[in-house]
Amino acid sequence: MRNALNSRALSRALRNPAALRNPNIRARVAAGAAMAGWYYGRTGSGWWQHSNGGYGWVGPLFWPFAYFDIYDYAIWGSGFGAPFWGYGYDDIYAGMFAPYAYDDLAGYLPPRAAAPGPPNAAPGRLAQMCGDDSRDIVGLPIDLIQQAIEPTETQRTALDELASASATAAQRIKAACPTQILLTAPSRLAFMQQRIEAMIAAVATVQPPLEKFYSLLNDEQKARLNALAEDQRRSTIARKSNRPLVQSCDVTQPTALTWPTEEIEARLHPTDAQRGSLAALQNASAKAADMLRTSCRADEAVTPAARLAAVGKRLDTMLQAVKLVRSSFDDFYATLSDEQKAQFEAIGPRRAASSD
Repeated sequence: MRNALNSRALSRALRNPAALRNPNIRARVAAGAAMAGWYYGRTGSGWWQHSNGGYGWVGPLFWPFAYFDIYDYAIWGSGFGAPFWGYGYDDIYAGMFAPYAYDDLAGYLPPRAAAPGPPNAAPGRLAQMCGDDSRDIVGLPIDLIQQAIEPTETQRTALDELASASATAAQRIKAACPTQILLTAPSRLAFMQQRIEAMIAAVATVQPPLEKFYSLLNDEQKARLNALAEDQRRSTIARKSNRPLVQSCDVTQPTALTWPTEEIEARLHPTDAQRGSLAALQNASAKAADMLRTSCRADEAVTPAARLAAVGKRLDTMLQAVKLVRSSFDDFYATLSDEQKAQFEAIGPRRAASSD
């Protein structure tokens, strides 16, 4: 696992800010990290992979490159929206039935008493995917925007304020990074909630300065900014990619994500009371899936501020869905014995191994 995470290709991609601005490259990096060391070097895709080729869960990390996904769609528009809008109920499901066993996760984070490793050690890879507050990495492409719109002094000041807010928002997301291996479904759902809350706070930080900056632009400057976004989209599509950017988050649930009722029954042998809690959890999960399905983006927002507002609204819905499932899951999990908990946690890795 550590050797795979330290591969030359992955290291080179993570050190290249220009490459990471390409959502297809980010998807390939996330895929490589998600499958690193998987079942003795297996290549291919796992059942929890997104339609654009990326992964919502990379080891213990939920939502790699979160800040890139937010500002790509907000600033550049529909051509860059697939990574953000690809997140939904499937990721909550993968939080409950995570495909990683303990041995799989051990390579993502360092042992507590480990000696300091080289600067490019595997845990640094996970941290870079979790978030980076360096302006060189996550900062808005200020130079490109300035060249396109030729701002006045007032507009340049507003753009600087937006850049500063962007770095602050990235710091919030970076702070919500896993520092330990998440071994249980309750801990994974709690981390999902923490990560989404950090992203909501990041959106709230960027929204006011973005609205201010955009309101200062005249019609010609707005047209230039839109043209720049179109150039970025064409440039990305022109680059080689194994998968197209898929836009919709309203997708049919794959067979792999059907609720494993029979397996839970066979492994846990639940009591009547536990079956009642399990039924409540299944109902909560179905409600969460419906919430996220109906909140999919119907129309393309026209302005960057409107797109960022759409991002915030979607994150709010995701937070509600995670809280709903987490509450019911905690109630169910509390009724299980230690042996039943161990059997439940083995369902995800076992299903992943079976699909392998």
